[in-house]
Amino acid sequence: MQDLGTGRTDERPIRLGGALVTIVDPHRGHEVAYNRWYERDHFFAGCLIGAWSLGGARFVATRDLKALRYPAASPVLPEGTGSYLSLYWVLAGRFGEWIRWASAQVEWLHDHERMFAERDHLHTLMYRFRSGFEEPHGVPVELALEHRSPYVVLVIGEPATGVDMSTIDAWFASRRRPGVVGVEFTPIPLPDHVADGVTARTADGRFCQLWFVDDDISEVWDERFASLGAEFSAAGLGELVLVAPFRATIPGTDAYTDELW
Repeated sequence: MQDLGTGRTDERPIRLGGALVTIVDPHRGHEVAYNRWYERDHFFAGCLIGAWSLGGARFVATRDLKALRYPAASPVLPEGTGSYLSLYWVLAGRFGEWIRWASAQVEWLHDHERMFAERDHLHTLMYRFRSGFEEPHGVPVELALEHRSPYVVLVIGEPATGVDMSTIDAWFASRRRPGVVGVEFTPIPLPDHVADGVTARTADGRFCQLWFVDDDISEVWDERFASLGAEFSAAGLGELVLVAPFRATIPGTDAYTDELW
């Protein structure tokens, strides 16, 4: 067996505490400008330069991936919307401090004209980490963004009355596929002062999951995700109000900006 050295990585001293999940549409005709502003300025200035940020990643829903989403009448994302998904991990024990910093930072960016007006927030919310679905000795949830999976599937659900989250966790754990990392969160209220236009489109009791997929999504969608909502409902666990795939952006390029609509 390979010697792992003296570091106590079994104790995992670096823990995921929460996440910012934000989904935005650029206005039509402003796709390239929005993409460049976000990845060259806001990705860092709005989130990553803050203390206790563990990492960030961006994903995009091209028109072919939007066509796979369900349900069509989702209360989270209106049909055909929600092009860019940005994710930020925050260290456990520092989540509240990070939220306060981020709120003040966005206000500062507004004051210094560092924001981008030609965009719509569809879903921007802070989430507290609940559980991870990992393989033993596989990719830990703290490294899920650094692993750079080519796809992520966002799942938002509403438990049925009387169904607790431990039952839901067990159901999803039994369906987990090798090589796929899943992370589960519960929402927390947005701060009193948020950026203009920010909206959450959430409800009390919902859960949010992110499933990072290393395979080509077109090859595994039918098997792993297409019937997930129907099976979840048939099991009496509740309803999945959004199942939506996204592909990783290619930083430093304008890739996919012409494939959103």
